This record gives sequence, C-alpha cells and structure tokens, in this order.
Amino acid sequence: MLAQSDSQFSFVYGPVKSWRYGRSLGIDPIGRVSTCSFDCVYCQLGAIERVTSDRAIFVPTDRILQDLQTYAPWDVDVITLSGSGEPTLALNLGDIITGIGTLTGKPVAVLTNSTLLGDASVRQALASADKVSLKLDAASSDRLRRVNRPAPGIALDEILAAARQFRSDFSGELAIQTMILVPWDEGDRAEYIEQMRVISPDEIQLNTPSRPKPLQHELDARGNHSADDRPYEVRTFRQVSDRVLHEFSEEIRAATGIPVRYPSH
Repeated sequence: MLAQSDSQFSFVYGPVKSWRYGRSLGIDPIGRVSTCSFDCVYCQLGAIERVTSDRAIFVPTDRILQDLQTYAPWDVDVITLSGSGEPTLALNLGDIITGIGTLTGKPVAVLTNSTLLGDASVRQALASADKVSLKLDAASSDRLRRVNRPAPGIALDEILAAARQFRSDFSGELAIQTMILVPWDEGDRAEYIEQMRVISPDEIQLNTPSRPKPLQHELDARGNHSADDRPYEVRTFRQVSDRVLHEFSEEIRAATGIPVRYPSH
C-alpha cells in the first residue's frame, strides 16, 4: 500500500543519458525509501536507508504503468529498472518488466547487484528482460565487504555461482558492470578475468565513480546529476584514469575475447 504522500510522486524518471544504453527512461520499483542489499561506498543515491535481502512489493505494477503512460510516446532507446535501490527486491519484478514491454514496445533493461540471483524466481523474472546488467565490483570477499558493504548473509562465491546459472538460462543481452575505485593489483585482475571467462557475458562495462554521492539520501539522484547542479551536499570521488581503464580492458579482451567498454572522462 502506498503512502498518501506518494499520490504526486512519480515512479518513472528521466530520460537519463546512459553511456551504456543511450537515452534511457528510468523505472523505480522501490520508491521513496532507498532499499538495497548493498550500501556501496560510492552509491549515487546517498546512504541506503534500508539494507536488506528481503523481497516485497514496494510499488504496485499498475501504478508504475500508470506513471509510464504520461511519458508516451517514449522517445528513448531503452527503459531501465534501477531507481532507489535493488530492483530484484521487488516481488512484482516480472510483472513490471512484462507490463512495460507490452505497453511501450521498447527494450527493457534491468540493472542489478546480482545478490538475489540465487533465487530461481528472481532469475525467472529477469528472463523477461531484453538486457540485464549484473554488478560485480569485487574479485575477493574482502573487496566486496569494503566496497559494496552487503547485507548479512551475502557471500561472493554464492553471487558468482548464481551469475553462472543465470548466464546459462538467459537468452537476452548480458553485461557485467564493474566499478573501479582504485587500480586493482595483479592478483585481483587475474581472479576477475577468470570469473569473466567462466560467466562469459556478452559485454563487460568498466566504470569509475563519475557521479557524486549525496551526504543524505536524495531522490533526485536517481538520474543524471553532478556536484555542481544540485542544492544538496555531496561527496565526490577520485576517479581512476582512462589509462587504467584502457589497460585493464585490453588485458580482459586479450584473455577472454569479451568486448569491454568504459566511459571516457
């Protein structure tokens, strides 16, 4: 049940300029209270207000489709589920994906942190999407703990096993998205490359934190924002250089043959 204050709140936002997917219209299946199974140190939403792995219906499917109607004729390249947290926490994820595709005729993408892929019902829901981007920021459990700060009970080996299972089931376009905060050492790079070789995504997307992190949760941060164009306080991060991203991408390509993209800063 939505709060009365949500009557004027839109669960659709954008369009957002995405270096990965072009002009993207955002869908937020989580809503006002940011809810995620990670509390990443670089999260553009600010500190996550509710860190959990428990699934629920946060926003009714018909409300999302109602909000989406106002954006017709959807002059975008893709419609992307992301929003105020981890979209796979939404129990109605499959219905939302199917409803969006039927209503708009546009490709539907889901950006997920991969933590719930061990749930067969989550994999089944994601199978309805045209594109899925799995977050994998860590090649070690220690980096997962320090960078992604997961909810209790989340383990890297289980994430990787579930990603392999999803890859074998999914017929759409699968990408791995990886945020690089500092240059990785040789051991982490080698372990990551081996993981990519096994998962075998269609594409790897390397990134470094270009969007600032609000000091408190801000709904406006769901879309494009910079440290200069928002009225709230933010923290910015030092980015690794294009050279670091280029060299790592070439190392991955040479070892796996998988296409790698990264934004130019």
